[in-house]
Amino acid sequence: MTSRRNFLKSGCLAGIAAGILPLSEVTGAVSEKKSRKHWVWTNPNKEDTLAQLKTRYNSYYKAGIRGIFFENDSELHFGTAKSEGLEAHRWMWTMNRGEKSLLAAHPEWYAVNRNGESCADKPPYVDYYRWLCPSREEVKQYLKDDVQSILSKDYVDGIHLDYVRFCDVVLPVNLWDNYHIEQTRELPEYDYCYCDVCREKFKKWRGKDINDIKFPEASLSWRLFRYEAITDIVNEIAGVASSHKKQITAAVFPTPEVARRNVRQDWTKWNLTGVCPMIYHGFYKEDVAWIGDAVAEGVRLLNGKFPLYAGLFLPDFKTNDEVKKGVEYALRNGAAGISLFGNVTKEVLDSLARATANIKI
Repeated sequence: MTSRRNFLKSGCLAGIAAGILPLSEVTGAVSEKKSRKHWVWTNPNKEDTLAQLKTRYNSYYKAGIRGIFFENDSELHFGTAKSEGLEAHRWMWTMNRGEKSLLAAHPEWYAVNRNGESCADKPPYVDYYRWLCPSREEVKQYLKDDVQSILSKDYVDGIHLDYVRFCDVVLPVNLWDNYHIEQTRELPEYDYCYCDVCREKFKKWRGKDINDIKFPEASLSWRLFRYEAITDIVNEIAGVASSHKKQITAAVFPTPEVARRNVRQDWTKWNLTGVCPMIYHGFYKEDVAWIGDAVAEGVRLLNGKFPLYAGLFLPDFKTNDEVKKGVEYALRNGAAGISLFGNVTKEVLDSLARATANIKI
């Protein structure tokens, strides 16, 4: 499967495996008494050796990292992480599923835009953007079965959901130039899902066919219908995780307001054990201080339902001092920890540990 969000930033994962650091070189080590919990998003490299992994994961632990979201399965990586005191969670693409076998077997499962085009054969933005329709019971069961299979493995501590949403009806503003578009309004080719199943379910619920509404993009009921369709998928999957007595987390858009507006994702209603908003400030042409604003909004609306771990996109930081400031903004505004995406170097670990030590619980 394509590496996470490679159409957003190319090459951002290059060098992750190079973050192999002796414990003695990580300064500002986090006290064991701290209850904060930091994470790393990564994709297991088949070339890694046991010795490399033990050194790397020890350095993570010393910097305060307590869990890893692995994009693919690897018993070696999962097991080694666990042996070094880290939780090992499987990171799963959820609604964006472009496997050739699935496309061939069930093209009808894929979402349809307001122009009537299916992303099974006309994907938006990039070729791997193939979104399933959350209103279909067959899709829900398919995803639950997938999670059931993942969590049945004893070395997997939890499931981490990604792409658990609709397609971006509005991209982050920093990406508009990449696609030569201005999304100051909701364009029909990026607005999903208008398939027969969604239309029928909405009509049964509200008594109206969405195709008969003049401005469907302005219908608050239609928005709510789609928020709830995704929420239902997540909470059904959460039931599977609960049956295994394992954790369930999700990577989501940076704030509840942005998530609802851009991708029809209402993550404050989900039954999770933790959430990782992707507070990628550069994507929205914001400065580092905005990380604190985004965290504060999420924490306030969650109101203690589950912890929030601020997702930071390392390529967006100009210096390691900026990384430290970003971590501090997040922690001061109520984040329970940080999740890092990018090249986790010695300097990044040092910045994380120092920032965490500076902010009292």
